[in-house]
Amino acid sequence: MPQYEFTVAVRTQYLPEQSDPERTNFVFTYSITIQNTGTVAAQLISRHWVITDASNRKEEVRGLGVVGHQPLLQPGETFEYTSGTQLATPQGSMVGEYFCVAEDGHQFEAKIPEFVLSLPRTLH
Repeated sequence: MPQYEFTVAVRTQYLPEQSDPERTNFVFTYSITIQNTGTVAAQLISRHWVITDASNRKEEVRGLGVVGHQPLLQPGETFEYTSGTQLATPQGSMVGEYFCVAEDGHQFEAKIPEFVLSLPRTLH
């Protein structure tokens, strides 16, 4: 029985040189590793993010692919990319999913686990 699964891992980083805390602008990057942990080759078609800041303001982002790519991953293959976002608060979080299509036509979503964006040493 075919398995359809992408596993997602995330690393984040605060970019003080691009941020301006006095103007409530905090810039973060996130590096994502997507691995096809299923048994069928599949292509990442689109993404959906919900970005929430510490004031509970939410922004939804939808779009095709990731950083201009729609990677086709064979079982066991990985794809890595780095992107970024701006928040009006020094902390926030992101969560989402990738919409994928397997080579046999099966459609599935790969969940992106929620991750925290935070200035270093600001979480207690």
